[in-house]
Amino acid sequence: MKIDVIHHSEWAETKFTLHLISQILGKVKLETAPQEPQWAHVALTVTPDGFGTGLLFANSRAFQIDVDIRNSRIAINVDGNVQNIELKTSKSIQQYYEEIFSALKAQDIPLAINPKPQEMPYTTPFDEDEVPRELDQPNALRGLRLFQFALLEQSKFIAPMRCRKMKPALFWGTFDVSMLILPGIMEPYPEDKTIEKAAFDEQMIEYGFWPGDELTDTTAFFVLSYPFLYKDLNHPSVKPPEAYYDKSKSEYFLALDTVAEKESPSESVQQFFRSTFEVLRAELQWQGSENYFTPLKMKDQKYGN
Repeated sequence: MKIDVIHHSEWAETKFTLHLISQILGKVKLETAPQEPQWAHVALTVTPDGFGTGLLFANSRAFQIDVDIRNSRIAINVDGNVQNIELKTSKSIQQYYEEIFSALKAQDIPLAINPKPQEMPYTTPFDEDEVPRELDQPNALRGLRLFQFALLEQSKFIAPMRCRKMKPALFWGTFDVSMLILPGIMEPYPEDKTIEKAAFDEQMIEYGFWPGDELTDTTAFFVLSYPFLYKDLNHPSVKPPEAYYDKSKSEYFLALDTVAEKESPSESVQQFFRSTFEVLRAELQWQGSENYFTPLKMKDQKYGN
C-alpha cells in the first residue's frame, strides 16, 4: 500500500491554522481534564474526521469539542446539545476563539484560558489574532490521513506491550502524533521550565510522527529517549536501513518519503519502532523490559490491523 505523503510546503498555511485551533482545544482540556503525568490529560484525540477533546466535564456538564475537517465545522456538544461553527478559509483565529467560548458560555460553561500559543514561535494571542487564515480542506484531509496512519502504526506497536504507557494522541503544542513508554523510573528534569519539568520527570521513550516545518519539508517518524542520549547510536541493528540517529538532537528519524512507496510501509515502521526500542532500553538499562513483549493470551482479531 502506497502512502500519500503531503509535505509541509503543500499545506503550510492550512496546517498552521489547524495547529492554532488545536491549541485552543488543548487549553480547554488543560483547564478541565483530570491531571496526569507527562501532560497526558491535555493531548487530543484523532478522529475519523479530524481531532477533538474527547469527553470532558465542567459545571456538572458533559461536553466535547470536535474539529470536523471533512464536514467543515467545529462541533461543540454540551450534554447532547450540538452547536456547529463553520470551518472555512479567510476566517481568523480570533473568530474561532470567540465563537467557541461563546457557545460554551451559552451552555453554562464559562471557561477562561491563557490565549497565548505555546511551544511554537508564533505568540499572537488567540483573542487578538485578526489575520484571515487559510483552510484548504483537500490538503487538510491529506494531512489528517497521515496522522491516522501514524496513530495506527503507533497503536500496533504499543497496544500489546505489558508496561505503563501513554497511548498515541495529538500533542497540540508541537502538532505531532506521539506515544510514550514509561518504566516507572523517576528522572527529574534539571531545569525549572513549566512544560518540561512535568513532561520529563520520568525515564521514557517517545515515539512520534512529525509533519515537518519551514526548515524540514519532509514528514518523519521519530524516537526520542529521556534521559537524552547525545552520542552516536547508529547501531547496525536499527532497521530499516533508511533510519538514522541524530546525536545533536538525541533522536532517531525515519523520513516517511523513504518508505512510503514500499510494498509494506507498515513493516518498515514497525521495524523502526522495535529496533530502536531494543537499542534504547539497553542504553537506559531498563531492567525487566523484556517482559513488555510477552504475547497476549488472546485470539487473533478477525478485523485487526
